[in-house]
Amino acid sequence: MKFLRTVSTQRLLAILAGVIVAVAGGTAIAVAASGSGQTPPREGLAQAIHQAATAPEVSGITARIHFTNNLIASSDLQGTDPILNGASGRLWVSNDGRMRLELQGQNGDAQVTLDNGKYSIYDPMSNTVYKGSLPQEEGSSKNKASTDKIPSVAQIQTQLNQLMQNVNIVGPTPRNVAGQPAYKVQLSPKHDGGLLGDVQLAWDAAHGVPLGIAVYAQGSGTPVLELKATQISFGSVSGSDLTIQAPSSAKTVRVSPAADRTASKRAHSATAHGKRAAEITGPAAVQAKLPFALTAPDTLVGLNRQSVQLLDWGGSPAALVTYGKGLGGIAVIEQSASSSGSSPKGGSENGGGPSGLSLPTVSINNNSGQELATALGTVIRVSSGPVSYTVLGSVPPTAAEAAARALVPAG
Repeated sequence: MKFLRTVSTQRLLAILAGVIVAVAGGTAIAVAASGSGQTPPREGLAQAIHQAATAPEVSGITARIHFTNNLIASSDLQGTDPILNGASGRLWVSNDGRMRLELQGQNGDAQVTLDNGKYSIYDPMSNTVYKGSLPQEEGSSKNKASTDKIPSVAQIQTQLNQLMQNVNIVGPTPRNVAGQPAYKVQLSPKHDGGLLGDVQLAWDAAHGVPLGIAVYAQGSGTPVLELKATQISFGSVSGSDLTIQAPSSAKTVRVSPAADRTASKRAHSATAHGKRAAEITGPAAVQAKLPFALTAPDTLVGLNRQSVQLLDWGGSPAALVTYGKGLGGIAVIEQSASSSGSSPKGGSENGGGPSGLSLPTVSINNNSGQELATALGTVIRVSSGPVSYTVLGSVPPTAAEAAARALVPAG
């Protein structure tokens, strides 16, 4: 794809880390089990990345995929939402900034489309199409990518050397994915990675197209999340395959990030006048902006406090306090209980939550809260008096609960 031919070194490494592969690239298919077929020759990682960046451009991608989701325990799931339960599906990607992903479920097909910064999401459970626009990076333009030069093998190796100070990298290993010669790499944190074990990535050796991602928790040989290709082909994609196909009875909801636009306008106005809005950090400065008493001890369950930052939470001031370093750290969001939102009407008896997902309750110093424990981390939300606390981190439930009990006043 043109993206891989013009991407900078930093963004290539982001692909390697899985960010663009999983979220923004739109071509993340999967680290499937190695299949029979031709494999590419062994290469050094820098050389393999450079070959991907300089590969001939393809006009489009059509693929059959299988999505596995073991992030949330099956006991916490209700219904057959294909996003939460995993499903088979199809993927189409064009070379003009459009993409469509379809996951097939018993109650209908969940679909996501991207069209040059605009997205549509069809939820078959509610028969609703959500439409909106992705946030634009400051100074971005359609021609920005074309100005990026493809880095040399030496430049890529320099960046890899920096990355390997904190990340273990195994590979690239030649293999065959969905009938295509491919390379696979495995990345794992050298230091405290929380519950994360490793991330495995693969890409097409001949076309330079990312072929996938699988995420593993510590000590597990089964992926927590995996998007696996079973078939893939390259060529032009029909416009009808890139458009949401929803029933005529589907409702349309437009998602408008008004707060973000307002903040962007304020930032642009400040920049135009030679001023830049400074972040408000530090316990005293943040406390001065909050309508409630901030709780930010120097240490939390043995982790040193790293930062205190003011947040704009839907127009209401909130605080973000972080403890520890790396993925094994803990983050705390403190906000007014009235602005933290409430459980959706009709939520389950176990704490409510998204459609098809029940959130178990947890008692924190006699305050009833909600806890979402996953294979990669834990989130706890609990209110005490006028303040709502959200504790999250790549830690087991016992660690998150201990942190919450050290913070939240008794009810």
